[in-house]
Amino acid sequence: MYPSTATENSAVPLATVLICTFNRANLLGETLESLSALNVSTAIKWDVLIVDNRSTDHTPAVVRAFQSSYPVPLRYLYEPQQGKSYALNTGLNATRSRFVLFTDDDVRVSPDWLEAAIAPMVADGAVDYTGGPVFPIWEAPSPPWLRSDRGDLWGAIAILDYGASSFVFEEQERIPIGANMAVRRRLLDAVGGFDPELGRRGTSLLGQEQAEFFCRARLAGARGRYVPEMSVHHHVPAQRLTRSYFRRWWFWKGISRARLHRAHPLSDGGAASEEIKRVAGFPVFAIAEMARNVARCFGSLLRRDTPSAMEQEMMSVYYVGYAWEDRRLRARSRRLGGKRSPLPASSTRQQMGQRVSFEARPEERGKVPQS
Repeated sequence: MYPSTATENSAVPLATVLICTFNRANLLGETLESLSALNVSTAIKWDVLIVDNRSTDHTPAVVRAFQSSYPVPLRYLYEPQQGKSYALNTGLNATRSRFVLFTDDDVRVSPDWLEAAIAPMVADGAVDYTGGPVFPIWEAPSPPWLRSDRGDLWGAIAILDYGASSFVFEEQERIPIGANMAVRRRLLDAVGGFDPELGRRGTSLLGQEQAEFFCRARLAGARGRYVPEMSVHHHVPAQRLTRSYFRRWWFWKGISRARLHRAHPLSDGGAASEEIKRVAGFPVFAIAEMARNVARCFGSLLRRDTPSAMEQEMMSVYYVGYAWEDRRLRARSRRLGGKRSPLPASSTRQQMGQRVSFEARPEERGKVPQS
């Protein structure tokens, strides 16, 4: 028996909290507890939507246990197609709220999170999305090679802290992360949802679906604001605090980024992907960056600077993944007769519901957001 999919009221809420989940029933319960304790004005109508992405644990039972006494409508949907982007798009298609707040199934939100997230968009129609910090809940001690004062490697464990001051994301060429962001509905309607060819699938480490979304958003002229008060705390499992996990994550980020640049052709080297120099099919800039970081890594090890060595090793691994996937995608394109094939299945654009109606800012065309 699955939880109810019906809302308690047919009226469209102002805000919907969208959570996609896969086999994290116990942590999802913790997230729902923290959401139920939010300080939200009675004038703000909101709800929570859980999209179960083919979980095999007791996720339905957890949601069902909360539904009868939850302070706001708590909806449940089941998405059988494995992949976070599929789940996100299913959730987006199931709500028409003016604001959609995205977070994960293993976070604790701060008491004022929802109001802090939507306040800049309510106050200023030019703000199309917001994002805030993601602080760690360590399930094991942080390793000595991971800096606590700067976030060069934090992406691997989904934590983020841009500081205590608010700023416009585009002015600093940054983006929020999927564990903590809110987007105005009209932007989603204008540019579509998330590309399934870049989203996480089960236990794979393929990603960059958020970065690809913000590429389209910025081409459409969107503006976002970093909101320090919009904070969440995110569980960091012990098994992710290992060198082997970080190597896998950064290798797959390189692969994901190469795919992203085939869809939005501006490479990490600052040139259109079709124009960069190559040796044996590999992009020269990626080989050069890999070699440069390997050399720096050895230098840091000689100085016993373990955190710097780790950062440089991960950058080397990133460029290995990038170069490998870039070469593979070019070879695939040649086999297709020279036709450029940005992603393995571009037909998934239809699932994203992509439409463009915003006016693009010329100075932002082609820029790939940093994450």
